[in-house]
Amino acid sequence: MRTYQLIPLLLATACGGPKTPAQKPDDTAKQQPPDLVAVGSGSGTTTTPVDPRIAQASAFLKRADGELRRVMVAASQAEWANQTDITDPHEAAAAAANNEQNIAVAKLIKEARTFEPIASQLAPDEARMLHVLIYNSGMTPAPDDPKQAEELAKVNASMVSIYGGAEVCGPKDPIDPKTKKKKCKDLDALSEIVEKSRKPAEILAAWTSWHDTVGRAEKEPFSRYVELSNAGARAIGFADAGEMWKAGYDMPADKFAAETDRLWGQVKPLYQQLHCYTQRKLNAMYGDKVVAKTGPIPAHLLGNMWAQQWTWLYPELEPYKGQPKIDVTPTLEKSYTDKKMVEMAEGFYTSLGMNPLPPTFWERSMFQKPDGKKAVCHASAWDVGFNNDLRIKMCIKKTQEDLVTIHHELGHDYYYNNYFQLPILFQSGANDGFHEAIGDTVALSMTPSYLKTRGLLDKVVANDKQTINQQMKIALGKIAFLPFGLLVDRWRWDVFAGTVKPADYNKHWWELREKYQGVKAPTERGAADFDPGAKYHIPANTAYMRYFLAAVLQFQFHRSLCKIAGQTGPLHECSIYQNKEAGAAYMKMLALGASKPWQEALYQVTGQREMDASAILEYFAPLQKWLEEQNKGQACGW
Repeated sequence: MRTYQLIPLLLATACGGPKTPAQKPDDTAKQQPPDLVAVGSGSGTTTTPVDPRIAQASAFLKRADGELRRVMVAASQAEWANQTDITDPHEAAAAAANNEQNIAVAKLIKEARTFEPIASQLAPDEARMLHVLIYNSGMTPAPDDPKQAEELAKVNASMVSIYGGAEVCGPKDPIDPKTKKKKCKDLDALSEIVEKSRKPAEILAAWTSWHDTVGRAEKEPFSRYVELSNAGARAIGFADAGEMWKAGYDMPADKFAAETDRLWGQVKPLYQQLHCYTQRKLNAMYGDKVVAKTGPIPAHLLGNMWAQQWTWLYPELEPYKGQPKIDVTPTLEKSYTDKKMVEMAEGFYTSLGMNPLPPTFWERSMFQKPDGKKAVCHASAWDVGFNNDLRIKMCIKKTQEDLVTIHHELGHDYYYNNYFQLPILFQSGANDGFHEAIGDTVALSMTPSYLKTRGLLDKVVANDKQTINQQMKIALGKIAFLPFGLLVDRWRWDVFAGTVKPADYNKHWWELREKYQGVKAPTERGAADFDPGAKYHIPANTAYMRYFLAAVLQFQFHRSLCKIAGQTGPLHECSIYQNKEAGAAYMKMLALGASKPWQEALYQVTGQREMDASAILEYFAPLQKWLEEQNKGQACGW
């Protein structure tokens, strides 16, 4: 999955968030006598105490806004430079800027804690800002020890650089005639083998080389990062970094974990049916020695380096052969440039009544890796200056997959565009799952009819077989992803809590992958391996539960926006393209940023205050029925 801006954004939390022992006013604040204000007149006049900390809190929040803006913009600018041109000086500058940001955040959170006892007396917006700052600024606060703080920033920067600059060199790689050096394979080249090859040995070699090279290189710095990140979390009153992350969802941390279990329970039966069907097809392709009829599936054979999406297996898993292909890649390859693909995605948002992207977007975005430079191609969206300085960063391929990704990334940018005038503490999604869901919701409207309207398909054939084919293709991306989206942070929460030690990092990773995904390591993996580190979001310190939440929210948003648009008929056939009513409802929610708890933002669009995966089941109802029929008599499960 793709992320937005690497500099972690500010996540909203409820005013009634979880309490911790650190929530105490300082001694000085305790000793200040309250002012007295006269109430009434004449002999009946009384006095009501006014806590001087109310005015102090207001002044603090104004100062915090300016301080946060300064350090966050500096860190964002440095990180952008490092990710688009990985060099030692850029890495050092990013580390220094992040260190300054981390120190400032930790200091501000500690000061914010002193005003917590009077939060209920503040103006609603001020109370919200206070709790957003305390319960999850979305950033990594620095440990109290200055040396540890500096080390944490350096470790964070180094892990991203290791990942972004990684290449695998093999004995058969050709020599570049210009540089006289081997043409080594980066992640894109290795991923292409995993995606397209159907030779198990060749796929295994690509999978192993990436996980061995990058994963092992990330293990030592990640282990140190866990120690330092926990020290920073404890410095601001949390038990560990995992508890700090879980606190950022407008509910107590333990209730949030239970909420993710509830949502997973709603969709698990559909995933199990998809897994069963996929396993049977792969067993028929490769035989019992490669893929058993039951049990977990070897992770490298699912068409993705991390087995998180199975879309590349669609040709083998296609339910009905001979139906017209819904694939716009040939048209993109023939007639589109990188810029034209982005312009097409922009056109969807403007059709809803949203603003055109600013001129600086086209001047400053990275659509391809710069010549002669190392860069992080992992797609992301940015507001570098937190002032509508919108950009995307990716290495665009002329494929349908990347066209969808562009629509997704612009969802982040349009969220930024709708809230960038808010105070910095509110410049974030209602929760991080909202941010990831905005563009994915739009992508659900990229129906065959929409693609035809935009000139990418010549004709659309509507029949039951075509519907099942189309739903299978979407499910291999979205339904296959659900358990992976859930388990990444469950693994990380256990690591932060100390229940899993470095020697067992990899073991626990594969235990969770088998438990939730029903996949297993393709080869023997040991304590020296660190396969989580081969996934971008681990070294990049990017929370991952947002993607699981987004997978739920996008369908919930889609269902409601389709109703607002007056659409009738099956949910999977709805597109809100060119519907200004749906666009206005969407923008109303986007404009809130993090100024309200996510439950209120959700209510703006859906009329619900609880995340609900039933829209997924409604959308995929035809496919689920078909899968259940196909799997009759099969021994499903792992």
